[in-house]
Amino acid sequence: MASIRELHQQLIHKERSAVEITQEALDRIQTIEPKIHSFLHLTSDRALEQAQQVDAKIAAGDEIGLLAGIPIGIKDNLCTQGIPTTCASRILQNFVPPYESTVTQKLADAGSVMVGKTNMDEFAMGGSTETSAYQLTANPWDASRVPGGSSGGSAAAVAANECVVSLGSDTGGSIRQPASFCGIVGMKPTYGLVSRYGLVAFASSLDQIGPFGRSVEDTAILLNAIAGYDPKDATSLKVDVPDYTQFLTPDIKGKKVGVIRETFGDGLDPEVEKTIRAAIAQLKDLGAEIQEISCPRFRYGIAAYYIIAPSEASANLARYDGVRYGARAEDAENLMDMYLRTRSEGFGAEVKRRIMIGTYVLSAGYYDAYYLQAQKVRTLIKQDFEQAFSQVDVLVSPTAPTTAFKMGEKTADPLSMYLTDLMTIPVNLAGLPGMSVPCGFDAQGMPIGLQIVGNVLREDQIFQVASAYERSTEWHKHSPKL
Repeated sequence: MASIRELHQQLIHKERSAVEITQEALDRIQTIEPKIHSFLHLTSDRALEQAQQVDAKIAAGDEIGLLAGIPIGIKDNLCTQGIPTTCASRILQNFVPPYESTVTQKLADAGSVMVGKTNMDEFAMGGSTETSAYQLTANPWDASRVPGGSSGGSAAAVAANECVVSLGSDTGGSIRQPASFCGIVGMKPTYGLVSRYGLVAFASSLDQIGPFGRSVEDTAILLNAIAGYDPKDATSLKVDVPDYTQFLTPDIKGKKVGVIRETFGDGLDPEVEKTIRAAIAQLKDLGAEIQEISCPRFRYGIAAYYIIAPSEASANLARYDGVRYGARAEDAENLMDMYLRTRSEGFGAEVKRRIMIGTYVLSAGYYDAYYLQAQKVRTLIKQDFEQAFSQVDVLVSPTAPTTAFKMGEKTADPLSMYLTDLMTIPVNLAGLPGMSVPCGFDAQGMPIGLQIVGNVLREDQIFQVASAYERSTEWHKHSPKL
């Protein structure tokens, strides 16, 4: 499938219609879905209706924006009015939101075409999309491997050319890690840059919505559409949002790039390290000034995260009790029995595990010993990043310690699964923007991602470095043979 800009040119020159582009995406989904299982709900009728509206505008001589008529996949934890939003959980299997999330409303206003809701780890809790209550999503590069998570469906859909771009959410790496596993671009913006209104909450101080694309430019165009202040979101930042596409230049001479020392060493696959080192050398060839930077508390991030995130999840998921909305256990003997059975039957094992951890660390005897300490560590990690950005413009590291692993390989060992987010979690704890860009393949032909991290609201720096690197390589042009 062509890029956003190429499709836009085809539309405005009337070489193709929006309906034709949409139908091509829907046909592709019908062909590919039996192998990949990216989507939980297809919205074919709505998509064709949206495409017809774009064609009518073009026929009337009206100007259209870059995203008009572009097929997009939406992660199934973003509320879509009149369309099921399940968070890949049985407890929400019949939930149809009565309102629209801010980001999906912005995309609809821009004329984009939603082709469906994508699969994910249940309530975004997981790193492989294997905790979904409904189906397993396969990695388009190798159907026996996971696409990453929790936004695995959104990443796989873009990698498999089922849609042009997609939206995911990132709490501890859930956009960047699947982008790395699936060989595409994925970005987690600065916390507060994109409205969370209508995003079903996992950990409210960490969650952030962001774009997937096959190129840095497509990702920038999608971020342009969804970024900006929203009075409906109390954490939304009142800042001017630039046009991120203006930073896509090949020139990074003199740009200071810091290599995070703590992301190399134990636990990093040798093939991933070799590929990342080659990518860093390429940045140096492009004129960037490379220096090693230490973030001493970086590796404490995963321990702090798995106290803070489950604590917030415990509070956020208390609302699913069978009373107001969602599934309800049948034939309960009394109110307490209904609560217990609804939550026992409705939540999967990983969600229960995190609720139990969070409830435990928030309890009276352990709050100071665990939760408060974790928040102090979070502050120290943030200070390490502040110190680093006083010396460099961006930081780079591997996105994930390994390439995509086999399905079932880590499901019996939660700690092993948690370690897949080792490189990405500290970025969320500090509220920083981060991007994964394709930078090579391992011996099995599985993609490897380079993580580029910027200071608060310095997405421009990330786009500049990522674009220059992308232009100098061919990695982003590779696609799985399906």
